[in-house]
Amino acid sequence: MELRVLQYFLAVAREQNISAAAQSLHLTQPTLSRQLKELEDTLGKQLMIRGNRKITLTEDGILLRKRAEEILDLVNRTEKEIMQSDEMITGDIYIGTGETDGVRQIAKTAKQLQASYPGISFHITSGDAADVCERLDRGLLDFGILLGDIDKMKYNYMELPMKDIWGVLMRRDSPLAGKNTITPKDLWDKPLILSRQVGNKSGLYRWLGKEPVELHTVATYNLIYNASLMVDEGMGYAFTLDKLVNTSNSNLCFRPLKPKLMLDMYLVWKKSQVFSKPTELFLESLKKNLAEYSED
Repeated sequence: MELRVLQYFLAVAREQNISAAAQSLHLTQPTLSRQLKELEDTLGKQLMIRGNRKITLTEDGILLRKRAEEILDLVNRTEKEIMQSDEMITGDIYIGTGETDGVRQIAKTAKQLQASYPGISFHITSGDAADVCERLDRGLLDFGILLGDIDKMKYNYMELPMKDIWGVLMRRDSPLAGKNTITPKDLWDKPLILSRQVGNKSGLYRWLGKEPVELHTVATYNLIYNASLMVDEGMGYAFTLDKLVNTSNSNLCFRPLKPKLMLDMYLVWKKSQVFSKPTELFLESLKKNLAEYSED
């Protein structure tokens, strides 16, 4: 597959119309149609369903659109990194992370670095550990921030000094709201809403003292705002971090766990990672800031 043809395919997927896509690409409609047909023939799959007024993607077409976007994004990033001036440091830094207040130190470092190098841009992608690792492995992220257990054989890493404290988000009229802290036994028979960020390797199940099948998990989430809505509707108790939800003037309250559950936090990157100048500077600046954070 040629990159040019992938660009054609994405234009059609975006416009959902051959004529509109051809116009945006400055091609004739027959030329674009022929290129798409050759792409389908090469792959041996139907990628599009051609309606009278609208084109929709098949399942294979949806998969190709996702992969094509990743491929072209990586190509563009590579071109920018290679073509950038040796005298002027510019470029993009891509970081994937779950919801954690630890991102504050990333933001602090980013602000300081941009003060000296305004041509550096930061792109933060939110997702659970599986999402972050997948994008790291595909070369779409420079760094990932992961909580709990990590694959230290697969990634280079730096342990971050920040610690997130876990607790339970609940309605103020729930049976456990009158307690100052929540113990594992309190939750054994309760409907639980768990973060996708917390897998069974993270220590949560070890803290609960139960296997996943022994618990009553009613839902999972990857954005705490959505979890807070489920809690507010009375679906259950959500495990979350202490600094992520503002419960003031709401029906909700947060209670810490006893004993405390704190997960280690890591900045990780691929062992085969080739750093650009901006990513090198970012890592150096972050190490300096974290050393000062630890001293404080």
